[in-house]
Amino acid sequence: MHSRKLKYHGKFSYLLSAITLLLLSACDSDSRDVVDLDDVIVDSEIQKPYSNHGQENVLNFGFDLRASPQEDARQYLPFLAYLEKTTGYQFKLHFTSKKENIIDSLGKNHIQFAAIGAESFIRAEQKYNVIPLVRGLNSENKAEYQSVFVVATKSKIKSLNNISNKHLAFGSRDSTQGHLIPRIVLSQNKLALESFASYTYTGSHQNCANTVISAKADVCAMQDTMAKNMAKQGLLRIIHTSSYYPSSGIAASRDVPEEVRQKVLKALLNFKPQGKDKPGLYNWNYTEMPLGFIAAKNQDYKGLKEWSVKLGFLKEKKAQ
Repeated sequence: MHSRKLKYHGKFSYLLSAITLLLLSACDSDSRDVVDLDDVIVDSEIQKPYSNHGQENVLNFGFDLRASPQEDARQYLPFLAYLEKTTGYQFKLHFTSKKENIIDSLGKNHIQFAAIGAESFIRAEQKYNVIPLVRGLNSENKAEYQSVFVVATKSKIKSLNNISNKHLAFGSRDSTQGHLIPRIVLSQNKLALESFASYTYTGSHQNCANTVISAKADVCAMQDTMAKNMAKQGLLRIIHTSSYYPSSGIAASRDVPEEVRQKVLKALLNFKPQGKDKPGLYNWNYTEMPLGFIAAKNQDYKGLKEWSVKLGFLKEKKAQ
């Protein structure tokens, strides 16, 4: 099938239209659900390290699912066009299938760069020594974000004091805002998972919010930016907001040559999504990095790493 061959050769306007049609055609009537893209976007080269297929300037870019595959693709494709124009490298957008794990894909150099949350980075750094490049700047120009607990607008739940014995929904198990930070909040409030009638993992922030809106769950733990936008639309209500924690960012495989990493890093730090680079972007203000990026370092994630160990998500790395 000719339309399956999706390569980036500077024709992003064509590709954006083509991929959008492919994604939408894979959806059922509710486009908010998680879509299995295994049979939609198939390109054997995308599974191989770029150094193995003779095109050293082709870089695969992965991402943690935030909203839906369609929405995330629309946001990232123009961004990759910016990176392509600025660095001179070619980029492919890589969709992580159900058979994959973005941590392993990045660690094994199947993808060279990834937009990932702090929790995913922590695990990838410990297991594969992946390299942090940047953290996203929020609308307040801070490289931090929060998690929120939300309920339906007409729910009688007013605070965390009212959520015991309720049905709780998280996003992805690997999500910082959709799982790790909410678990920190629950621990701080002495709320064990066993105190809930049930808890489930929905796979994304959008899906989590949908469970509350559709009354399939009483409470959802999700990222702040999306929740605030949905609250303004009257779709849900925020009952608790966490402390600030290091924001999501972009990391690189340790196998990416230093020269390539530095060139991409420079482009990321020079990215001005509300200024010179705004034309052509799609809903970038709804992402977790609406004002661009600042440089990241491993030390930024020390606190979250300690919590990951405490909660049993991560084994403490023994000193060599």
